[in-house]
Amino acid sequence: MKLSGSDILVRTLIEQGVDVVFGYPGGQVINIYDSLYKFSGELKHVLTAHEQGASHAADGYARATGKVGVCIATSGPGATNLVTGIATAYLDSVPLVAITGNVPNTTIGTDGFQEIDITGVTLPITKHNYFVGRVENLADTIREAFRLAKSGRPGPVLVDIPKDVQIAMGEYAPQPLVQPDPAQPAKEIRIHQAAACINSAQRPFLYFGGGLITSEAQDELLALAERIDAPIGCSLMGVSGIPTDYPRFLGMQGMHGHYACSMAMHHADVIIALGCRFNDRVTGDRAKFAVGTKIVHIDVDGAELGKTVNPVHGLRGDVKKTLQKLLPLVNSAKHPDWQAQIAMLQEEEAAGLDSREGMTPRNVISALNHRLGENTPVATDVGQHQMWAAQYLNLKTTRRFISSGGLGTMGFGMGAAMGAALGTGERTVLVTGDGSFGMNLNELATAVSHRIPLVILLLNNGVLGMVRQWQTLFFDKHYSNTNLDARQTDFVKLAQAFGAQASRVLTLEELEGAFTEAFACDGPYLIDCAIDKDEFVLPMLPPGGSMDDIIVRIGD
Repeated sequence: MKLSGSDILVRTLIEQGVDVVFGYPGGQVINIYDSLYKFSGELKHVLTAHEQGASHAADGYARATGKVGVCIATSGPGATNLVTGIATAYLDSVPLVAITGNVPNTTIGTDGFQEIDITGVTLPITKHNYFVGRVENLADTIREAFRLAKSGRPGPVLVDIPKDVQIAMGEYAPQPLVQPDPAQPAKEIRIHQAAACINSAQRPFLYFGGGLITSEAQDELLALAERIDAPIGCSLMGVSGIPTDYPRFLGMQGMHGHYACSMAMHHADVIIALGCRFNDRVTGDRAKFAVGTKIVHIDVDGAELGKTVNPVHGLRGDVKKTLQKLLPLVNSAKHPDWQAQIAMLQEEEAAGLDSREGMTPRNVISALNHRLGENTPVATDVGQHQMWAAQYLNLKTTRRFISSGGLGTMGFGMGAAMGAALGTGERTVLVTGDGSFGMNLNELATAVSHRIPLVILLLNNGVLGMVRQWQTLFFDKHYSNTNLDARQTDFVKLAQAFGAQASRVLTLEELEGAFTEAFACDGPYLIDCAIDKDEFVLPMLPPGGSMDDIIVRIGD
């Protein structure tokens, strides 16, 4: 059938199973928005307050569902406003398709109004990007973008469409849903070598990241842990990969990870790493990380093998497929001495837990835990609140922790929470701080207008908490530009001005009452929760330090 380019675009999105897109109209996508109007019964569009909010919403949708998230922006500033969200998705391996309009082909390269080379801008932060110069190529380009976004190691793809291509007429023939490239296990010889190494372990440790979630390899991970009698830890991106209360799970590892988890990894003789990339927050001083420890590293992206640490066995392949072939080769084993050592580490961690009463971060997150359903997504912004959430949340279901890891994007949370809520159909919680929330609080307007059920738990300490913590510990308390009290922002009144419900709490009793109201609300509800500005995230590895330098309490 003969359709305009904009109609072809929208029809192809529907064909590829897209049910919601996030975006903001403008002159160079007005034809696309006319097509969205025509097909509004088949494809929902969510108008965000800012293009960055659209990219974060598409990201949160993808993380929570495993499907490809889609965002749309016009040329020039509209397209560049997507960049932070695209980079966030890229560094966390999130499948995203960003669609931008551009000036007509005849104007490309003339510095026309709102012209920008967005493919050039985003080249380093996308798996691939496309400039569609002819309407005949449009549908297949969109299909290729979806295939690429969800194949292998997922990631964002950008498609730039000039306005004349949107207007031009072309043939459209519906096609089936594109499938990702078939997942492949690692080479047989590598798997056999890895099995021999694992069978020699006396102190095995299983460590996983977001790649395990992408591969849906949870069952295989747990089967391997039981077979080799190993404790389990994860990276920030791995949180929610397995139930938090699983007996062998020690929690998150790294700069602000659980003490028992980080120390167990430090003392292991074999680390089996699944779908992770060993960034600096995990290793600390790489020269002192896992010294004398054998690392078996399985990842779908071969570029990660040996990039930051040197595994004795690097296996390039899909985590699930590789584990399925590895499991029959691994011997059942018991390691009572290792388990006794793990138990001692857990006792040491328990003895150091914050047991104070009142509005401590641990108590606040504990109160939230009592309200979470098994499928409740929890999104975070970036900062101290993010680490407290990762440390203390009790999560039962995979893909229910939505957080920016690699880029550490303040302002990520509101958009991501909206996307997660719309993708899952579940009331979603946003844990944020007053610094991060201030970055993109304009998206409250979006949440209100679409009646998105969000519980926004704002941990308000009046400072940029994580930076202040560093200033306290390493910069002689030079609190340079981290005090937010001077802003005197009343977040309750602000939320109400957007049309949301809100309350301020100073005690745990008030927090319980606010939670009752918030979880019954049919739209967004903000809880302004006061905490002390000198609360710290602990444990902490000093910058450039190693596990031998871990700080578990102030004064260490």
